[in-house]
This record gives sequence, structure tokens and C-alpha cells, in this order.
Amino acid sequence: MSKEETSHEEKGDLDTLMGHLGDFGKYQFLQFVLHLLAAVTAGIHMLSLVTVAAVPEHRCLIPGVEVNRSESNYHNIEHRHLIPQLDSGAFDSCRTLDVYNNTVDCEEWVYDNTYYKSSRAIEWNFVCSRRWMGAVAQTVFMFGVFTGAVTLGNAADKYGRKTIFTWSALFQLILGVAVAFTPEYISFLVIRFLLGIFGSAGSYITAFVLTMELVGPSKRTVCGVAFQAAFAGGIMLVAGWGALIPNRQILQVVYGLHGLLLVAHWWIMDESPRWLWAQGRVLESVKIIKKALKMNNSPIHIDESDYVSQAKIENRSSEDDNATILDMFKTPNLRKKSLNICLCWFANSIAYYGLSLSTGKLNGNPYLILFLMGLVELPSYVITVCLMDRTGRRPLISFYMLTGGLCCIIATQLTQGSTEATSVVMAGKFLIASSFAIVYNYSAELFPTVIRNSALGVGSMCARLSGALTPLITLLDSFDPTLPAIIFAVIALVSGFLTLFLPETLGSPMPQSIEDGEKFGVGDTCFTASCFGKKSRSNSKAENIDQMQPLDSKPQ
Repeated sequence: MSKEETSHEEKGDLDTLMGHLGDFGKYQFLQFVLHLLAAVTAGIHMLSLVTVAAVPEHRCLIPGVEVNRSESNYHNIEHRHLIPQLDSGAFDSCRTLDVYNNTVDCEEWVYDNTYYKSSRAIEWNFVCSRRWMGAVAQTVFMFGVFTGAVTLGNAADKYGRKTIFTWSALFQLILGVAVAFTPEYISFLVIRFLLGIFGSAGSYITAFVLTMELVGPSKRTVCGVAFQAAFAGGIMLVAGWGALIPNRQILQVVYGLHGLLLVAHWWIMDESPRWLWAQGRVLESVKIIKKALKMNNSPIHIDESDYVSQAKIENRSSEDDNATILDMFKTPNLRKKSLNICLCWFANSIAYYGLSLSTGKLNGNPYLILFLMGLVELPSYVITVCLMDRTGRRPLISFYMLTGGLCCIIATQLTQGSTEATSVVMAGKFLIASSFAIVYNYSAELFPTVIRNSALGVGSMCARLSGALTPLITLLDSFDPTLPAIIFAVIALVSGFLTLFLPETLGSPMPQSIEDGEKFGVGDTCFTASCFGKKSRSNSKAENIDQMQPLDSKPQ
């Protein structure tokens, strides 16, 4: 063994051990690809109802004239005189005229089957007075994701990332297929709720944390944004399969079977070495890193015994073992950052899903529009990756949210379904998708190590809460078609402005302890420092010296 290798062994701390791997070798790449598959399936389950429960154009079945829905044609103009017209000139889709020329509510509907041959909305009539049932189905799923973020996030800290990931993958597969065969509405809601827990929170968030704990600092931006791109890929798969498979039951089965992509992870995916180390399972952690070093063709040799003995000393001296989620709100600076970033998660989610779920209201082939809504995100992520390490996080996320909010407002002033309106909505999706990608990395960099996982969990909870509210807010278009978009826009604009008061994290080391987290970014806002790039050299240098020394540091 060389002297250089021996010197590496003498520094038996976790960061040195992980540093031997490099930022992104062959091992990290293979594990990252396994993690990324969870983002694809999460995107599929999140927006599957856009096709499986699609609501086509519809009108009343004319009593006494049309016998049944299967034999009636939506485009039949012979009976248009029996359908009242709205002030806008369009025909009323919820009412008809009786023999006395009085307006009466529909009891049955005829659907336009140009694009949708079958869907849950057609079978269960999620229209008119029953429209809320479709919104509730999506809201219940989002509450499932919210519940999963609360429960499975903590479970992953306690029982392990891999354990929660693999069990969630199994349940995701079972529930994703089972929901296609539910015979009635209540059981459909129950399975959708459970699918939200395991199909998004259990696999997606855990996979994101696994990647962030494995790759080096220089690759976290790219890898974090790649998760959002994979999620967009899932949206495009929803559109692609929907266009190819007209039967909603077979379509849902195909969506559910994507869970097979994650089943083999139990055997081929490794647990997080950082989590194992934190749990005192140092030997297992070192063995995984030795395996990774071998796969990365590294010449470095490590001896497990050196790291086991060092870890025991570190575990006894830790001062932050009792840090909890409440520490995000106990001290003034952390509390301000926590509330601000929570609003940022909430605003990004409500605007993102608001734009995504509104695709059915845009004119044209709904599958093509949904596919383009996913595709438009990909260039936004490429641009974001290129800009994040140049402009900084704070100005970029603020710019994206402010301009995204303006797009929502502009769209309300254009003719619904027009090419101009569709283009503006696409631009808004481009911008909001970019800011949503940044908030994941920004949150991880703002908070200290001892509560970083909890901070991401709380942010995700806020996002899922707004995601659950989004389908209900869209129902307000019954009062004013522009009202939902205005609500999304105002929330995005307010949050976009407030992010200017968050500290910039570009070029700064991640805080380690609660005390580091409280000191981090004090007095650093867009109005007290440069809005772009790194902080002044003097401040950055002083902060580096202070934060690179752990509070429980000791002579080596």
C-alpha cells in the first residue's frame, strides 16, 4: 500500500470516505439511473387521470328523441334546437329544453368520442353537477402524496431509504394495476389515495434523497434537475400511451405495469452509505463504498476497521442527534427561510399542476397538447442547469416565478383555446417547471445537514397540499373562467417576489449544524447584496472559515 493510500485511511471521516468516490463515477451513474426510473413512474401516476378520467365535450341526451348514449352522435345537429344557447353563443352542455320550452337539467349525456372512446368520466358522468367527482379523485391522490411525504419521509430516515423505496415500488405496481378494475367510486378513491402515498412520495422523494446523498457537490445541480426531466418524461408517456390505447381499463393497466421498472431494485440498488453511517452501521457503509471504488476503477484501498473506530468516536461526540423538524422554526433566521421556502414550494406546485391539469381546456388534439406540455419542460431544464451555477439560485427562481405568473395573467386575456393562449400557457409551463426544478436543490442547500431531509419533506408536503387544492380551484371557472388562472398567478407572483429575501447559496458551503443554519445568510437578500452570482469575497471567505469547522470539531 502506498503512503498516499495510508494517509487517506488515517482520515477516517465520512466526507473523506465519500470523497474517494469522486463526484460522479460509473457506480454513481448506474445507481442514479435506477433512482431516476422512480421519477418516470411518478410522472405517470401523477397525471394519469388526464387521460384515464378525461372529460370530453358533451351535451344532453335528448329525452324522447334519442334512445341511448351508444346510439347517439354528439355532432348530430338535427336536435340543436332542443339545446339552449349560452350568452357566449355556445350550446349549454348541462341543460336541455322540454316540450314546454322550459330549461331542465340533463339526466344523461352524449359525449364526443373523437379523441376519447372511454374514460372514468364517461362511465361515471363527471360532468355538470357531478363535475366535482373528477376533481376530488385528483385531490385525493394529492392528499395521498402529502400523507406519504409526512409518513414515509420519516420512515425512510428510520428504516432506510432502500427499504421504503422497494416496498413502495411493490405497492405502486399492485395498486397501479388494481385501480383499473375498481367497480365503484369510493373504492376508486381509496386506491388512488394509496397510490399517491406509494406511487409518488414513497419512491420518488426517496430516490431523490438517495441521489443527493451519493453524488458529489458539482453534480447535484444536474442530477437534481434530471429528476424533473424524468418526471416530464412520465407525462409524455401518459400522452403517448393514451393516444395508442383507446380503452381506459387497458390504458390504466399499462400505466400501472411501469412499476415493474422498480421491482428489481431490491437486488441491484444499494442503500445510502450516508444513512448507514448515520445509523452506526459503518461496516455496511464502507463495504458499499469499497464496491463503488472497485466499479469506478479507483486505486484507493480502504480498511474497514479504521473507519469503524473513527465513526464510534464521531457518534459519541455529535451535538445534533436530537435535531427535529421543529428546529426549522425555533430560531428567527431559520424560521424566516423555512416559511419563505415553504411558500415557494406551495406556489410552484399550484401553478405547475394548474397548468398541467388545464390541458383538456386547450383546443386541439389533447394527447398532443399533453405531450407538448411535458416536452416543453426539457429545454427549460437544460437552460436551468446552464444558468444556475452562473446567475445563482435566488435571481433565477424569482425571475422564473414572476414571469410564469405574468404568463398566467396574460393567458386569461386571450381567447380560450386560441393559438396565442396555448402558446402563452406553454411558456408559463416552461417557466414554472424551471423554478420547480430549482426549489429542490435550493432547499437542500439552504438548510443544515441535521434537518436537510426534514426540510425537503416539509417543502414537499407544502407542494402536495397545493397540488391537492389545485383541482378544486379549477372548479371556480364555473363562476369566472379566468378565476383559477388569476389565483395561480397571484400566488406565483407573491412568492417570486419574496424569494428575493432568501440568501444566495451559490459558492457557499452547506451548513452542517443548527447553529450554522441559523447564521447562514443573515443579512443576505437581493436588496442588501448583489442579486447575481456569488457574494462578495470577504463575506464568502469569512463564512467559509466559520462553516467549514464543525461545532463538534476535535484534533485529528
